[in-house]
Amino acid sequence: MVRSAHTKKEILEILSVIPDPEIPVVSIEEMGMIKDVIIADHGFTVLLTPTYTGCPAMGIIEQDIKMTLDSKGVKPATVKLVFDPAWTTDWMSDIAKKKLMRYGIAPPLHSSCNQDVFANNIITCPRCKSDDTVMLSRFGATACKSLYQCNDCKEPFEYFKCH
Repeated sequence: MVRSAHTKKEILEILSVIPDPEIPVVSIEEMGMIKDVIIADHGFTVLLTPTYTGCPAMGIIEQDIKMTLDSKGVKPATVKLVFDPAWTTDWMSDIAKKKLMRYGIAPPLHSSCNQDVFANNIITCPRCKSDDTVMLSRFGATACKSLYQCNDCKEPFEYFKCH
């Protein structure tokens, strides 16, 4: 029987430092992926919602969670993927969105979730802050991003798709 010396709040604080492997300037907590921590007699379970169902980084994130918790004496720990409800960019913290912008990725816009952002061309360039941008491809380096270019500074940049 496991007797927890750790509170849920402490475990969430430990998890808050784990970076998103695809966008290392934001944590999985800032991305809104950690849904809950369950403390039971047999161990600890982290409920995690992937940003995309087929996200290739999930194996790395699961491993990072287990290793980080193990290093802090929070064991045994398991990770359970939760797909319902599906992750939404509404779960991202404002801090994550600011970090994305500083990193050079245009963050998702809440207001754009209900409109066709691709047709409206309203994405702000994270480098020069111009709204005069054009989509080059709906598909970026990862499934969660699109590729844009700024017509003012001429720099390409990624946009984190709203969903």
